[in-house]
Amino acid sequence: MFVDRTLTCKECGVEFLFSAREQEFYAEKGFQNDPSRCPDCRAARKRRLADSGQAPAQQQREMHEVVCSSCGVTTTVPFRPSGSRPVYCRECFQSQRRSY
Repeated sequence: MFVDRTLTCKECGVEFLFSAREQEFYAEKGFQNDPSRCPDCRAARKRRLADSGQAPAQQQREMHEVVCSSCGVTTTVPFRPSGSRPVYCRECFQSQRRSY
């Protein structure tokens, strides 16, 4: 059982709440350390790292061109189709999902 805790930011020295819900999220993700920066300092640090090019770049997904198995339109998907299963465009995929 988690309870709200007050932590002190190592960067600005301000106290901030580490809620029970946040603690539960950290535990689910397998994080072992409590946050050491307040939310404002964390956001500022992320911006600084992104601006300086030091942040881990989000990789661009490799897209693959395919023909929709349902309507025949050419589209792109973020995976390499194996050919063993049908591949749908966004609209046909959504309509297939709704039918379940």
